[in-house]
Amino acid sequence: MSHDSAASPEISFQSHHDDKAFYRTVKKVTIILSIITLIELCLGLLIYKMGHGSATSVLLIKGVITILSLAKAFYITAYFMHLGDEIRNFVMTIVVPLALFIWFIIAFLADGASWRDLRNTSAGSKPDATKTEQVQSAPAIEKGAEK
Repeated sequence: MSHDSAASPEISFQSHHDDKAFYRTVKKVTIILSIITLIELCLGLLIYKMGHGSATSVLLIKGVITILSLAKAFYITAYFMHLGDEIRNFVMTIVVPLALFIWFIIAFLADGASWRDLRNTSAGSKPDATKTEQVQSAPAIEKGAEK
């Protein structure tokens, strides 16, 4: 019975053999993260300077900022948390719960917005003014008035 010392191709036990390449990678990722952060800051400043501009342009800029933030999250988890070198199954144990958590947050925000929109309408949460009985107040009686 022969025992192969080679590990499964999915499992990596290798450390960084080439320190120069590792430092170049860290430097490259740090520069990329810095550039993305500067772009996000410039876009945020643009929204601030626009004031009450059109809602469409503000939403578009916020969408771009969100996409850039997701790119930063990828770089941070892949390189600084070392998930880029891990096996696929381990990465999925982190990514799938994270995706479910993000969905959870979006669902609660949508539910909260729906509740906010419906709470002051006649959708059952406040009485309808047309169906309530209107009672007129009795006329005031002056003091000293005789019957």
